[in-house]
Amino acid sequence: MTSTADRLAHEKRKEKGFGTNKQAVKFSRQDYGTLRQQCLDSGRLFEDPSFPTEYKSLGYNELGPYSSKTRGVVWKRPTELCSKPKFIDDGATRTDICQGALGDCWLLAAIASLTLDQRILARVVPTGQSFEEGYAGIFHFQFWQFGEWVDVVIDDRLPTRDGKLLFVHSAEGNEFWSALLEKAYAKVCGCYEALTGGNTIEGFEDFTGGIAEIYCLDKAPPQLFQIIKKALNLGSLLGCSIDINSSYESEAVTSLKLVKGHAYSVTGAEEVSYRGQPVQLVRIRNPWGQVEWTGPWSDGSREWNYVSEDEKSKLNHVAEDGEFWMSYSDFMKHFSRLEICNLTPDTLESDDVGHWNHYQFEGMWRIGATAGGCRNNPATFTSNPQFVVRLEDVDDDPLNGEDGCTFLVGLMQKDGRRQRRLNRDLETIGFAIYKVPDQYKGRSNVHLGPDVLLRQRAVAMSSTFINTREVCDRFTLPPGEYVIIPSTFHPHKNASFVLRVFSEKQAATSPLEEEIGAEIKDEEEICERDVDPHFKRLFKQIAGDDLEVSAFELVRILNNIVSHRSDLKTDGFSLETGRLIVSLLDKDESAKLGLLEFHTLWLKIQKYLEIFKNHDNDNSGTMSSHEMRGAAIEAGFQVNSSLLQVIVSRYADCHYAVDFDSFVGCLIKLEMLFKMFKALDKDHQGKIELDLQQWMSLALH
Repeated sequence: MTSTADRLAHEKRKEKGFGTNKQAVKFSRQDYGTLRQQCLDSGRLFEDPSFPTEYKSLGYNELGPYSSKTRGVVWKRPTELCSKPKFIDDGATRTDICQGALGDCWLLAAIASLTLDQRILARVVPTGQSFEEGYAGIFHFQFWQFGEWVDVVIDDRLPTRDGKLLFVHSAEGNEFWSALLEKAYAKVCGCYEALTGGNTIEGFEDFTGGIAEIYCLDKAPPQLFQIIKKALNLGSLLGCSIDINSSYESEAVTSLKLVKGHAYSVTGAEEVSYRGQPVQLVRIRNPWGQVEWTGPWSDGSREWNYVSEDEKSKLNHVAEDGEFWMSYSDFMKHFSRLEICNLTPDTLESDDVGHWNHYQFEGMWRIGATAGGCRNNPATFTSNPQFVVRLEDVDDDPLNGEDGCTFLVGLMQKDGRRQRRLNRDLETIGFAIYKVPDQYKGRSNVHLGPDVLLRQRAVAMSSTFINTREVCDRFTLPPGEYVIIPSTFHPHKNASFVLRVFSEKQAATSPLEEEIGAEIKDEEEICERDVDPHFKRLFKQIAGDDLEVSAFELVRILNNIVSHRSDLKTDGFSLETGRLIVSLLDKDESAKLGLLEFHTLWLKIQKYLEIFKNHDNDNSGTMSSHEMRGAAIEAGFQVNSSLLQVIVSRYADCHYAVDFDSFVGCLIKLEMLFKMFKALDKDHQGKIELDLQQWMSLALH
């Protein structure tokens, strides 16, 4: 229950704007300003209780307590390592980032890219921090984590061995922003060891909140040059690299002075006239040093002699260490991968660049309710979460010459690095996109079922289902309404995810989900003479002399009935269910059912039995929990995915099957809750207000 309450509270905070860059969430509920002031007032340096100087903060295996790699580790503050430590000395540069004894070069390459854009750096590394005025042994950083910005507080005790930093350090030895940034990121991920192995693009995303595309250049789309130009105009971060086949090739320099296994940045893309012919050029930057491309279009090459002065000035063609131009064709030939991190308006509020339109949603796959797996699993596929995107305006300058609407879809699963300690692997994830049929267009209060989705083919899909943190693909589709269905490859997998849509033009997006509701018909008013005489005699036999049935007697009666049916599997009606039924139907508050009340129950049970049998597709005597949505609808209740997850956790067995007594108990409970809410919602606003006494009375009812 507490986890459900926490999730609802989280949703409320999101509605109020928490989680944006301007209102970052306090990681571990630690407020930097408050903690720093407490330290200054007490005269004590900050010691972080949520990321202590213990082995568990280092790691669990390679950096675990019994590893030789952690022997002799001492945590020290920068003030203990040098006489005049600096947070940032004369600006943050690439030389501030030297790798230590941790395989997180992917993260360091992303940190190095941060130094190329001081505006983005200032978002991740808040200004005004130092080891001088107001020093209290406390620092903070901001990261994007699975849909929201978090502000992470750390103390400045860093792991050392023999008086030297164990992990990231600066070349000069007295600058500590990069080491402290690495520590803050390790805290977010659970420990230092959780940072080993990764892709630079993951760091890009967590430093910007952007969405990443990866292109293998030997399989690149024909319009990739136009994609690069558009991305640069939209302020995206672009990186490229040359793959290596073995560790021996890492940092190997080619004959034309390109470095293998090395992270470059793409900073420009232009077309120039060369001897009367158009030539496409890209500008590359090597953030690590002065080694530059020496082939065609490099600094001082003869090709520039045939370019007009006007075009040269437009290209800002100046000899600058580490930055160079090369032809697009040579770029495609010599480089292996291109990574594009497309930014949101929340990353940089600037009029200098255009922006993608950005939409994001959080969701869950839960076994038995919403973990339907991919289309290969028709019995469960449509139970996955669904999201609608409405595309109306076509691109201004279509890449392939045909009108269409360009958008990116990114599906990211949460907390992969934190779960490594538990030896849990990432799930294999992907998504499919379908057209919304005409009869459902313009609606978001519907969940598309098998009658819709299994009768058509997907119009687009993720390029692969893969066990990675994020799957992202670019699509161009005609204007229209589409439903995106994210899923794990196999059904019955628990995971949480963030789905993001970036569109060139404004689009309307929302979860595709039923509104919770009920169509409960008032029972027909009948009198005793309307009851069948045979039913009356039967009731007198089972009710006894007082002609009323208590919850105890009701349970005995119902269990006697179902025990004689071979087509139903049941553990028997519980006393709790019996009390619920009596509470729902007991109009005179006698805590028992009289003849008319029992007659109403009997008709209700007959109706529920018919619905149950309709959804017991394999005649097993039980109903799959994935069928609960349809069965509830037939009984008059509309439930959304969140409510369905609660129902399954409460009423399904360990095999995610629902037997008859649980089915009846669920529907009785739903009817009671809807009636309670309706009675308390006097203004028909869809909201009720309760004091603690009322809440406790209703919850215990």
